[in-house]
Amino acid sequence: MLENENSESHEAKEYVGLADFVAEGDEQLSFSVGDKLKVHDMSSDVWWWAELQGHFGYVPSSFLHQTAEGEEDAWQDDEYFGNYGTLRLHLEMLSDKPRTETYRQVILSNSAALRGKVVMDLGCGTGVISLFCARLAQPATVYAVEASSMAKHTEELVRQNGCEGVVTVFQDRAENLTLPGKVDVLVSEWMGNCLLFEYMVESVLLARDRWLKEGGMMWPSSACLTVVPCQAFSDYRQKMEFWEKPYGLDFSYLQSLAQKEFLSKPTFSHHLLPEDCLSTPADVITLDMVTIQVSDLERLNGGFSFNVEKSGIFHGFTVWFSAHFQSLEEDGPSLELNTGPFSEITHWKQTLFMLDAPVTVEEGDIIVGSIHLQRNPIWRRHLSITFSWNINGTEVSKVSFYMYHFLIYSKSNHITCFSVLLQFRQLLCFI
Repeated sequence: MLENENSESHEAKEYVGLADFVAEGDEQLSFSVGDKLKVHDMSSDVWWWAELQGHFGYVPSSFLHQTAEGEEDAWQDDEYFGNYGTLRLHLEMLSDKPRTETYRQVILSNSAALRGKVVMDLGCGTGVISLFCARLAQPATVYAVEASSMAKHTEELVRQNGCEGVVTVFQDRAENLTLPGKVDVLVSEWMGNCLLFEYMVESVLLARDRWLKEGGMMWPSSACLTVVPCQAFSDYRQKMEFWEKPYGLDFSYLQSLAQKEFLSKPTFSHHLLPEDCLSTPADVITLDMVTIQVSDLERLNGGFSFNVEKSGIFHGFTVWFSAHFQSLEEDGPSLELNTGPFSEITHWKQTLFMLDAPVTVEEGDIIVGSIHLQRNPIWRRHLSITFSWNINGTEVSKVSFYMYHFLIYSKSNHITCFSVLLQFRQLLCFI
């Protein structure tokens, strides 16, 4: 890190780090996500001269975001709730039978215990869970809370299904919500890609702290993020091997570009075949929905140690989640919604994170490492995911992905091409 004669020649502008950056050499400046840097020289589009706590160095401009008054909506609520005001996403979710049927079974198996209870259905959408409660149990009342314009249609659906005496629709964000009183049960389908993406879970926790009675029930009661090392021959062939000799021509020159463009992006709606798992999957992060705090969401870490169970090609990690529903009765059965490859397929499917290059592994090899989920300090629905790992104690490898909304949001990319979930790999961005 060097002092620069230009560091005082221009008025410094304050920027915030969007992700961790590790300097490679004395001329670069390391910083962490959320750090506030003073940028003195922006003459280059890619590398800026910046200051952090009296230290100076070059930093990648794409890792920074300028702080300013009148900051654009950090939650992107207009586009987020605007998309939930149309039927496209609701068709996708309601057509997901494992998802919707799990919630129906939760209500049905707890129908006796729900009698006379007050229930909040947060982010109710078309109100299907609220209607399950009204039809399958006998709650005192159900507060169906929906921030998008779908709420007015939900009111009609409640009337059309004869449940207006039980279900009351509130069109409001959880943060601004006013209810007649506290609730016994808070139910919500808040899970996103890799469990946390879009961070609806924050609204659920805020509603819990304000409106759930002491000892009340959260559904889901807990949720887990699961990881497995895997093979992905089809993806690798389509995105990398294709360039070796298409139509008898040597296009191998483009493979390095393909690596940066394709392998650096996670594959959403990936359908992992059970036989492509190289090891037994591991739960790496668990959220207890009764005890977890909003502040805990900023950084979440999990470790793993995989014993490779069959020889093969290690192409990357596949990630999915499961949600668990505790019974209202002490000895009642709990239920699970699992989005993994060993369960019936859901609209989330799984998410594949590819390595820079495939690695041959043998039965008995040990893959040890960690996963780090870092919430974006500016855009609150975004996150970065970093994997660190080694095989049999060799040199540690590391790769990061940055997931964010672009223009129009969709829960999965097979419904609309207007959603883009992009990410970066720190080692590749500036080559």
